[in-house]
Amino acid sequence: MFQNEWTPFLKEEFQKPYFQQLSAFLRQQYATTKVYPPRLQVFSAFEFTNYSDVKVVILGQDPYHQPNQAHGMCFSVRKGVKVPPSLVNIYKELHDDLGCTIPHHGYLMKWAQQGVFLMNTVLTVEDSKPLSHRGKGWEEFTDEVMRKLNDHPDPLVFILWGRNAQDKGRWITNPKHLILKSPHPSPLSASYGFFGTHPFSKANQFLIDQGRTPIDWQIED
Repeated sequence: MFQNEWTPFLKEEFQKPYFQQLSAFLRQQYATTKVYPPRLQVFSAFEFTNYSDVKVVILGQDPYHQPNQAHGMCFSVRKGVKVPPSLVNIYKELHDDLGCTIPHHGYLMKWAQQGVFLMNTVLTVEDSKPLSHRGKGWEEFTDEVMRKLNDHPDPLVFILWGRNAQDKGRWITNPKHLILKSPHPSPLSASYGFFGTHPFSKANQFLIDQGRTPIDWQIED
């Protein structure tokens, strides 16, 4: 496993009974069916955004469920993979909000490396079966992550798109943090209030007001 400030927290969670049951389920799933993301990429969000570096938290639901899409960071796909519809809408809002050029790929590593923590509420999924790993233990794990983020020493921005992400917002009780809520960017819901919410400029203004460096949201081709 990678080594950073998340590592002791992860090791502690891995020892708990609920995670032991989840691990047994995942071993069976990975051995018998197609599961995304690949096993070594499940915790990519933790690997590429260290705890003390977190500035903005974006929550997704569960990973993309088609081949070669999910790699452990919500909404992100690697270069060479078609940009999924939800991310297309995120890019549209980013363009309208900050004037960013819309890139031709969906790899969000630049965000992660600046402190944008890109976590799904459920970290694995079976091929072509969205939400198939819901209720297996991941929710308890990501609840703990949210509580740990709530205790972060610095003011954070939580961008909560859609009902599942907003439900996680109940763990963010420290008033120093900023919570931004809107409908999910999915084509099914984006037109009901996602567009025009300006989450990126609002997040940056908050960070500036707190004396923190804003995020460069532009993803280059």
